[in-house]
Amino acid sequence: MLKMTIQVRLGKTEIYINPIGLGANAIGGHNIYSNLDDEVGKDLVRTAFHHDINFIDTAYSYGFGRSEELIGEVVSEMRNRSDVIIATKGGPKLINQKIQFDNSPSFLKQEVEESLKRLKTDYIDIYYIHKPDKTTPKAEAIGALKELKDEGKLRVIGVSNFSIDQLREANQDGYVDVYQGGYHLLDRGLENDIIPYTIEKNISFIQFYPLAAGLLTGKFSKDSTFTDLRARLPYFKEESYLQNLEKVEKLRTISESKNVEMAHLVLAWYLTRDGIDSVIPGAKRPEQIVSNLKALEITLTPKEIQDIDNIFKS
Repeated sequence: MLKMTIQVRLGKTEIYINPIGLGANAIGGHNIYSNLDDEVGKDLVRTAFHHDINFIDTAYSYGFGRSEELIGEVVSEMRNRSDVIIATKGGPKLINQKIQFDNSPSFLKQEVEESLKRLKTDYIDIYYIHKPDKTTPKAEAIGALKELKDEGKLRVIGVSNFSIDQLREANQDGYVDVYQGGYHLLDRGLENDIIPYTIEKNISFIQFYPLAAGLLTGKFSKDSTFTDLRARLPYFKEESYLQNLEKVEKLRTISESKNVEMAHLVLAWYLTRDGIDSVIPGAKRPEQIVSNLKALEITLTPKEIQDIDNIFKS
């Protein structure tokens, strides 16, 4: 059984999680990363659970079900399913090797059933609509998930990548519990609308790419080159990349003054923000998971919080 040392409540739900979770796109996400090993992926899950991380975030689109399958194999080894919180996402479907999104009630219900099978569980703690489609009324999509929640197949309803208008529509009956979106120190656009709304409605906000695909770890330089998914991200593009490196160097001054790693400092800063209950950094190696937990040991002063805020407002 996991011995949880730190737990926080996820928004208005009855779910309690370690503030440091595990983003699982490198577990079975063969369509995202090359040279992944499934056994290493399962060891990542075991390592997280062994070190009191009880919150893991996956999706159908991570390996088109493979990530869920690997996590399900590890969860099936556990004595108590209730020891872990599993979040997954549905909505995309693969047609002629291309992803299309479908939020229709019938498709979402079908996808939940498939996820339950892959995860080897009879309920999913958090289920997100991964991305909005162009046609389905969002309240209807959420209504379908509410029916599954009432049946005990879901505990918490979430949406991901919705605009503020789509989120408002989805939440017209107050059924949305969690929002997941792209947010980090180098891209703070959601502070303008999404995050204030989630705070107002007590919807927990969880961001993906909290370390900006590694840029906020301080391990890259102006000579670094990228051929993976980073090559497509705006904050890795040419002049923007060089400007971001300058901000990262200012952050390094603070991390060195506290004698902590930059990644841990960044994760700790997020956990000082209103509305953010958990961060879900990814990992490709077990030692990265253990390292991420060091963020929980960092205490930031009000001045340090403001200094970091100021660096990345410019």
